[in-house]
Amino acid sequence: MADDRPARVDEAVVREHMEEVIESHEQAFETFFFARFLGLNFEYLPAEAPDADKEVCRLTFEVTDMLRNPQGSLHGGVMASAMDISMGHLVNKIAGAGATIELKVQFMRPVMEGLVTCEGRFTKKGRSLSFMESRLMGPDGKLAALATATWKMPG
Repeated sequence: MADDRPARVDEAVVREHMEEVIESHEQAFETFFFARFLGLNFEYLPAEAPDADKEVCRLTFEVTDMLRNPQGSLHGGVMASAMDISMGHLVNKIAGAGATIELKVQFMRPVMEGLVTCEGRFTKKGRSLSFMESRLMGPDGKLAALATATWKMPG
């Protein structure tokens, strides 16, 4: 199968994107520079499973040439960052700014293009430490990466 992706990112597209990021960012949750650079959209939802904690932070973003690795798939560091952000923004929404203590990422399949969805949730919420997970799916809805993490809760 031939790869029809360009050998270089389109400089005009990058410049336009960077100008938009510079104009629209604020160093605050949801609007900080890196979130704007990645093109993250945020949504907070109740969890679907009846026995799960009630909160979910869902991020969506498009795979662009700027976010691909040399093999043409979404870069693993972008995937890990998006999953970390989904958990951190949920902690912030529920309790205030926390901190990642440790993060483990398992990559299951590449994401080549389209809309990526990432959902962060608590697996066990505590007063000082919480355990969380984030699932990243490609546009086909299949699990592409799973992150588990320990978070220091604020306070």
